[in-house]
Amino acid sequence: MATHSYPKEKIKILLLEGIHPSAVREFKRGGYTNIHTHKKALPESELKAAVKDVHILGIRSKTQVNAGVIEGAKKLLAVGCFCIGTNQVDLEAANNAGIAVFNSPYSNTRSVAELVIAEMIVLLRRILPKHEAAHQGKWLKDASSSFEVRGKTLGIIGYGHIGSQVSVLGEALGLQVLYYDIEPKLPLGNAVGVQNLNELLKRSDIVTLHVPATDLTKNMIRSKQLQTMKKGSILLNLSRGSVVDLKAIRKSIESKHLGGFGVDVYPSEPKSKGDPFVSELQQLPNVLMTPHIGGSTIEAQANIGVDAATKLINFTDTGSSIGSFSIPPLNLPPHVGTHRLLHMHKNVPGVLSDINGILSDFNANISAQYLNTNKSIGYVVFDIDRKNTKAINKALKAVPHTIRSRSLY
Repeated sequence: MATHSYPKEKIKILLLEGIHPSAVREFKRGGYTNIHTHKKALPESELKAAVKDVHILGIRSKTQVNAGVIEGAKKLLAVGCFCIGTNQVDLEAANNAGIAVFNSPYSNTRSVAELVIAEMIVLLRRILPKHEAAHQGKWLKDASSSFEVRGKTLGIIGYGHIGSQVSVLGEALGLQVLYYDIEPKLPLGNAVGVQNLNELLKRSDIVTLHVPATDLTKNMIRSKQLQTMKKGSILLNLSRGSVVDLKAIRKSIESKHLGGFGVDVYPSEPKSKGDPFVSELQQLPNVLMTPHIGGSTIEAQANIGVDAATKLINFTDTGSSIGSFSIPPLNLPPHVGTHRLLHMHKNVPGVLSDINGILSDFNANISAQYLNTNKSIGYVVFDIDRKNTKAINKALKAVPHTIRSRSLY
């Protein structure tokens, strides 16, 4: 019996922005061979043309998959964001089109956490001015304003996968760890949760941000919060560029209230490597600026390639949508000895009744049925024992309010 309703060699996969070769290897391991790669992001007009006959699209953070791109991608089944976020995809448009959108939020956790630790040490030891002086032939052998991390208090804002990993590494270095999160989180090691942001800011020698970009977190660190921090303390932002007011940071550095700032993400970033970069933080003392490289290690990119590709393969092979940001999640077991039908439809009354009526008309015995919905669409999967699934699938496509229907053998 065939394992897939559509020959895998005909399923076209397009991977943009130099996605790690581990993704290609994973697709090939899964039997997919029609794979096309491109080193850079494509502008909208070129992207629209490129995705017309693509079934699976892989992108990183710079490709913008907007509603216009989605509207023209009639064959597109899924988009894989080979990175942490999904802001570059119009999730509402993908949802309405029944296109699954996946990402890889945890594969670069260690890479970001290690960079946080490295930056806090560099800033506390005031390595930057000594480094610059050495390159200019100056010998600044001086211990003033240079501190160890051991015994200091590290405040972590956002105690998720990255924040908690920073917590473990920080404690191993002898830091006392505090954390604040809007959701209850169990501490790792000897970390201590605090009740509010101000308490964390007041007590910490080093503050590091690990929060998503939301309306709640926009400019969450402004002049008021900086003044709440200890004089001479260090602030790190390797989360999202929108969570810190950079003008307030500049004023705080210039007034010598903030002792140092490490930043990897910015409100506005160049679209391509080599494009000019301008920031109000440039030329400030003890400000460590990196070009959004928190997750940019060979290990992280390889892990992301495998993780995101695996989610895409599971979706096309089994219909499993766990981890999707756009369609209802279904965790589906393998279908052995049955035929699997996948149906996405607008979430309105009567559709499921129409589907069951069609299966009854074809005298199909349902071995298993899985259903989940969100506010706008429903996703239902049937495992049946009938062989004429082409005819059944054709009938299912004609059901009112259908978004898409496909069959797996």
